[in-house]
Amino acid sequence: MHKLNFDGDFVQILKKLKNPVISGTLLLTAAGVLGKVIGFFYRIFLSRTIGAEGLGIYQLIFPISTICFAITVSGFSTALSKFIAEYHEKDSSSPKRFLRTCLLYSGMLSFCAMLILTRYASFIARNILLEPRCEHLIPILACSIPFASIHACIHGYYYGKKKAGVPAVSSFIEQFVRVLFVFTIYQVHLEQGKSIDASAAVWGLVFGEAGAFLFCITALLLSQEKPAKKTGFRVRSIGRKLISYSVPLSMNRLALTLFASFESILIPSRLGLFGYSQSDALSVYGILTGMALSIIMFPTVLTNSVSVMILPVISEADSRNNSAKISRTIYQTIFGCLLFGSICTAGFLVTGQWIGDFLFGNALAGKFIRMLSFICPFLFLSSVLSSILHGLGMPGYPFVLNLTGSLIRIFFVFFLIPVYGLKAYLMGMLASQMMTAVCFVGILWKKQLRKRE
Repeated sequence: MHKLNFDGDFVQILKKLKNPVISGTLLLTAAGVLGKVIGFFYRIFLSRTIGAEGLGIYQLIFPISTICFAITVSGFSTALSKFIAEYHEKDSSSPKRFLRTCLLYSGMLSFCAMLILTRYASFIARNILLEPRCEHLIPILACSIPFASIHACIHGYYYGKKKAGVPAVSSFIEQFVRVLFVFTIYQVHLEQGKSIDASAAVWGLVFGEAGAFLFCITALLLSQEKPAKKTGFRVRSIGRKLISYSVPLSMNRLALTLFASFESILIPSRLGLFGYSQSDALSVYGILTGMALSIIMFPTVLTNSVSVMILPVISEADSRNNSAKISRTIYQTIFGCLLFGSICTAGFLVTGQWIGDFLFGNALAGKFIRMLSFICPFLFLSSVLSSILHGLGMPGYPFVLNLTGSLIRIFFVFFLIPVYGLKAYLMGMLASQMMTAVCFVGILWKKQLRKRE
């Protein structure tokens, strides 16, 4: 009897693992955890080789990278995943046609962005980032944009087909190549009696993105997919569909990115008004973003995996009017994110100070980790529910809520950091994440869950 029960349970487990959402999430999470572990020790390595101030300068250029990503590929990648999930069974040629169109648009935009960054690096560093020492880093960063855009499109293609293998391996390769390159450069400089600066870390970004790009292109060229059965249905106006869905989404994300970038750039200058010197302000900023937040974001490897795999599933269920499946998914998501987030909060409260002292050798990092631990349940919930709303074809709600959250944080940065210091920003992060998570739940309850009543 026990053997039969065991066999039955084992069969049920195997059936669940065949579910593309579960198997894809597990695969992405496994690759993400490996990449995060590498990245975790990489952050420790950077903090001890280029210092907290160098880490702060390195972190300052990321708003430029995220703005370029929002313009060149973020909307196209999401649109690609959505439309492939909707049409791949109706038109066997649609996935590759959508992909080619997406690569064309994203490729042109990314090369334009690269040229603009290279040409106006001095202006951006001095007048936007307010840090002249970033000037030589921006042209290096620009080289990574075409590679990142193209492999992000290919990721969207595979997510739409509910195949997470290529994106998972690609993300790991990107992280591994980045770290390997920087460590090699460090060893060469060490033998020559020289030190490295933030430029080595930025070159690591370029080589990491190039490695992921080469893998994605190779995997795509070598893939031998069985053609779907012909149905007589054919998707028309591929380009128009991509643009009509991706442009509003890209503009939304660009607006959010601009606000988030303004928020990040503003922090060091407002810390100066609190009483820090420029060097101390950059050091504290580096500790917050390069050390504490990297730890807090570590568990998002799981929720991000769920987000990218759940979007095409929700989109497909919505196209079939399968409200029961959508509602069940939302319930499970809310429960799972709150449970996982609560566990992470408890874990960071207990181990946060030890992580700061032992791993980073920085007591302030441990203090920040413990203070930021309370955002985990709300951060995870907002991320996955936002993806569900995108899958339901309602990108406007995530845009408005994320924009409101950003405005809340900017208010805390601009008005309260000069009075209370960085703890005001940490409180602003908690307030904004709580607001967005509660509103996401409320919107989905009203729009979707009540359909079952």
